[in-house]
Amino acid sequence: MSAPGKRTGRAGGRAARVAARAAGPTEDEKAVRPGLPGGRYQPLTESECRTVYDTALTLLEEFGMGQPIEEFIEVVVPAGGWVDDAGRLHFPRTLVEEIIGMACKEFTWHGFDDDRSIVVGGDRVHFGTAGAAVSVYDDETRKHRPSVLQDVYDVARLVDTLDNVHFHVRTLVARDMVEARDLDVNTAYAIAMGTSKPIGTSFFQPEHVVEVVDLYDEMLGGRPGSFAERPFCVANNTFVVPPLRYAEDAVRSMVAQVRTGMPINLLSAGQAGATSPAALAGSLAQALAECLSALTCVNLLNPGHPCVMGLWPFVSDLRTGAMSGGSGEEAVLNAAAAQVANWLGLPSGVAAGMADSKMPDNQAGHEKGLTVSLAGHAGANLVYESAGMLASLLACSYEALVIDNDMLGAINRTVRGIEITADKLSIETIRSVIEGDGHFLGQDQTLSIMQSEYVYPEVGDRLSPDDWFDAGATSVDQRARMRVHEVLSSHFPAHVSPDVDARIRDRFDIRLPVEELTSSTIWA
Repeated sequence: MSAPGKRTGRAGGRAARVAARAAGPTEDEKAVRPGLPGGRYQPLTESECRTVYDTALTLLEEFGMGQPIEEFIEVVVPAGGWVDDAGRLHFPRTLVEEIIGMACKEFTWHGFDDDRSIVVGGDRVHFGTAGAAVSVYDDETRKHRPSVLQDVYDVARLVDTLDNVHFHVRTLVARDMVEARDLDVNTAYAIAMGTSKPIGTSFFQPEHVVEVVDLYDEMLGGRPGSFAERPFCVANNTFVVPPLRYAEDAVRSMVAQVRTGMPINLLSAGQAGATSPAALAGSLAQALAECLSALTCVNLLNPGHPCVMGLWPFVSDLRTGAMSGGSGEEAVLNAAAAQVANWLGLPSGVAAGMADSKMPDNQAGHEKGLTVSLAGHAGANLVYESAGMLASLLACSYEALVIDNDMLGAINRTVRGIEITADKLSIETIRSVIEGDGHFLGQDQTLSIMQSEYVYPEVGDRLSPDDWFDAGATSVDQRARMRVHEVLSSHFPAHVSPDVDARIRDRFDIRLPVEELTSSTIWA
């Protein structure tokens, strides 16, 4: 036993730990990282999950899906389904259950840089972007302006630097691209050039899918089939016009995605009180039925094709009918959607962080924090829309992306929870402080876990009021604006070589100026 007053637990290693802290932690040592296990929050009981699932199977068997394309009929009917006199395609319960058993349970969503790849499925939680916003919030003018192709690329460049955003599905519609083909091809190009993280986009027509896969094969070296071997882009496919009716162009694109080896986010986005029942349970059951119908068709076309159960049940403010992306109802409904998909053992993806506020203010903060936290704790494998989105998905903000990156780090830390181990219960450290200098600041344990146990904001303020005034008394959006300018004036990803880019530009009508790949005319 140590003599009174003798300091223990401080011998050796302190200088080394200070040096290690300066060098920064490895990926495995960081306090948060992609794929931490979630699922502790469960808004539904086991029996309630079963009831929602049974209801979805009933909907598919009794009501079926309207406007089925021939490719779906050709695989579902021989497997036991049928088409009624109204042209609706019905799915027998036994068929859907069989498909769930054989469906892909997890897959690798590759990054162009494979070190940034993520594994989708199980209880792994990842946060990322998505959306089809038509405007950008300008923090300096405090107005919204139309989004253009340059924004699609610049947002991808910014996301490339945000550690707590694990994947990037395009957030903006390039409104300067008039034709659908130009929009699809150039969006796919811009996001792939802007980040080496896993990416995603959407498509208007099946032929655009084929063209983009050819473009991505070229990016990977030019050999046909390269993308199918290492798919780094997932298609966001809103395949349904709720309630229970297929969107023809989207499902034809889905067939092309299956044939080209592109993973698919099977996305149902009914709006409670408008295109799905106002009752949250009914809205959830409808979304599940719609996604299960697509899962069945995809797996009959290609067994085990990688898919995400993209239950995105939206809600309305029933006073006006407007979407309410930041509400408590939205939060609990998407958490339940993640829980049900995980309960079935299928990869889950939900939307959270869709603030109704038009700017990155206190309202946006509490709406994002509530909805993203519940989705993460419910164990959603992919939390889409979790950064940058404002105005109920009508706008994206560069500054909000940076602010939300801090939020996602903090939320991911809560998903990680507290590890109860003998070392972290800290008996010997407490003894050392009691017998020593009376505080924990200089303890080896404190220094050793500063970066592995704690997450620190990049633009969030933790100064004292006096120090904050001395530092300029800036708001978080002002600090985020400075960070945006810093990144976008200097960060130009180079994972695609100029020679490869030149070959792409020879084959495809790329509208993003080549000069913008190495310098910015906007952010300098």
